[in-house]
Amino acid sequence: MPALRGPSSTLKRATNVSLTEHLLSEAKLLHINISHAAEAGLAQAIAHKRAELWLKENKEAIDSSNAFVDKHGLPLAKYRMF
Repeated sequence: MPALRGPSSTLKRATNVSLTEHLLSEAKLLHINISHAAEAGLAQAIAHKRAELWLKENKEAIDSSNAFVDKHGLPLAKYRMF
């Protein structure tokens, strides 16, 4: 499939996506750009998955930090103005 350049001059590649007839009809009725909507949804799914993986990979450090704060309080807490 040929690569296309979009408005942001980012290299884009054509792909096939299967959608339910209902969603496709609604999108066309509402004049929603299906490519843009799919790209935005995929970007959101990627960001969510990256955050999920980061939390999983850093769980031990986060738990350790939380345990320290539970035991000793926040560092420099006496200097907080709120």
